[in-house]
Amino acid sequence: MATTEKGRRTRQRIIEATGEQILAAGIGGTTLETVRAATLTSKSQLFHYFPGGKTELVREVAVWEGEQLLAAQEPEIHDLGSWGSWRRWRDGLVDYYLGQGRWACPIGSLATEAAAADPDTASLITTSMTAWKDALAAGVRRMQEAGEVDPDADADLLATGMVAALQGGIVLSQPERSGRPLEAVLDQILDPLLVRATARAGSSRA
Repeated sequence: MATTEKGRRTRQRIIEATGEQILAAGIGGTTLETVRAATLTSKSQLFHYFPGGKTELVREVAVWEGEQLLAAQEPEIHDLGSWGSWRRWRDGLVDYYLGQGRWACPIGSLATEAAAADPDTASLITTSMTAWKDALAAGVRRMQEAGEVDPDADADLLATGMVAALQGGIVLSQPERSGRPLEAVLDQILDPLLVRATARAGSSRA
């Protein structure tokens, strides 16, 4: 366990390097040996910071990636009360995934393998995904309260569809090494809200 600032920095460096390896090679392709080589740490150091070995390390990566994902959407993820905020949220996600050359979603990549391999890691990922969906649903509700979106729209269902569509867009962007699929999906994500907004406006005029 890290008790000094230097130790905390070293521990965090190991987590981040492991996250990059998992993103590139998956959990199965990431070993303590490859982590040691990437971080120039000894076996004793690794087990000092992560007594549970690879399993504990992967879980820490899952927590960190979840925090990074939500942080990348700040401050808009806690606003989303206007169309401008939704568009800025969209642009921020493009920058997060593509501006950093991340051709995969860290959380999505972890979820694919962890769901079958480690229920505890899967639970951590579910917590991150749920927090993400809840924040989006809250944004939809703000738009409903502002009269911008049909109040009968199911905010939770829309939020689930947004996250699912986003993950699909990232998968399509990976082999193409192009941001176009992701950007197209993000634009389409806003369409259901716009449809609800149009329906709301049409109802008001009737």
